[in-house]
Amino acid sequence: MSNKTNVIRILDKAKIEYKSYSYADTDAVSGEEVAKTLGLNPRQMFKTLVTLGKSGTNYVFLVPVSDELDLRKAAMSVNEKSIHMIKQKDLLALTGYVHGGCSPIGMKKEFEVTIDNSAIEFETIIFNAGKIGYQVQLSLECLKKVLRFRLDNII
Repeated sequence: MSNKTNVIRILDKAKIEYKSYSYADTDAVSGEEVAKTLGLNPRQMFKTLVTLGKSGTNYVFLVPVSDELDLRKAAMSVNEKSIHMIKQKDLLALTGYVHGGCSPIGMKKEFEVTIDNSAIEFETIIFNAGKIGYQVQLSLECLKKVLRFRLDNII
């Protein structure tokens, strides 16, 4: 990847094995379009969603691009009465990432991260590399070296 993102720099510094993809020169917008453009399985490609719990705590969830986050299951997963998606306009200030370029790695603050347990079906998962047009692919074991997360049924 010629244009190194913060995520790529973090993975390189930690000497973590990953594969990177670029779709920056395409018209792909949705996660499913990106998966199709790159010839990847959309069940293996995850989107990063940032939420706000009733308690005022923010949470990050990763779900396959072909699925939707079940807000009820997500709230139960993090012991909240309810959660909702944060407003798109608040994403950059909170995470350091723009909508469509949000990665669970390298956010401004450390948030509680939950990945849908469908991720264990794959040797590796693919998610945004911190900039629109770029994705990274790595194993959950490698991801554990740079990100604290847990797995749960959230779709």
